[in-house]
Amino acid sequence: MGLGFSLPKRHVKTDGVFTKCRSCDEMVRVKDIDDNLDVCPACNFHFPIGAPRRIAITCDEGSYQELFPDVFPSDPLNFNARKSYSERLKQSQKSTGIADAIVAGVGKIKGKEAAVAVTDHRFMMGSMGSVVGEKIALLAEHALDKGLPLIIFSGSGGGARMDEGVISLMQMAKTSAALSKVHRAGLLYVSVITDPTYGGVSASFATLGDVILAEPRARMGFTGPRVIQQTMRVDLPPGFQEAEFNLAHGQVDRIVSRKDMPETLASLIDFFKPRRVYGR
Repeated sequence: MGLGFSLPKRHVKTDGVFTKCRSCDEMVRVKDIDDNLDVCPACNFHFPIGAPRRIAITCDEGSYQELFPDVFPSDPLNFNARKSYSERLKQSQKSTGIADAIVAGVGKIKGKEAAVAVTDHRFMMGSMGSVVGEKIALLAEHALDKGLPLIIFSGSGGGARMDEGVISLMQMAKTSAALSKVHRAGLLYVSVITDPTYGGVSASFATLGDVILAEPRARMGFTGPRVIQQTMRVDLPPGFQEAEFNLAHGQVDRIVSRKDMPETLASLIDFFKPRRVYGR
């Protein structure tokens, strides 16, 4: 027999104790995710993380020193959409605590010194503007000067930052040219693909590594599957653009879980010792 009236909807307040995994839909304690390096303990889904967190769980404690902290973005086009580019920059800087969508510096991984840069999806989707390109180029030069291996974690779903127009597109060539010097010097460059990596980032420094690693299910491509489906009117295979698909098709060399990443990087640094250092 019906009740004749509707029961009020119950809203469960977790107070930040629980969160729903966007992959398996399980309710998981936030503390359990934090303790598991921001990986779902139920399904092994790797949540995207910011640059400071990435550095903290990858580099030896207290070993990382940020370089080029005084390189800040500008608004060369005085670009305006719903909000001005300058205003959006200030909001992103305030919410993330970083100057732009990348942090670059040097640190040790299991005792092995390396030049390490991390893009941050929280800052305008990790899009590549002039600062991202400049810091990668500067870090590549630093690696050359010091004879260090170079490691870049890519997590840039925004591609090139069109608020800067052609200046952002130029960073594709700029970073590629800088990395070619690292390659010619015989120094190791490891690219680590994290979720998501798209656009001009995937078409430049993210796919130029001597070794390309990827976190499980990390998506990488020039444009997303929805755009491809709408443009080409084709059905895409399951897991298209995810790390496992890219591994099977030769786009990445190995899939490495977050907890195993420091050990894997240290092993690569030890194995690929420099043959020579670029003469200056």
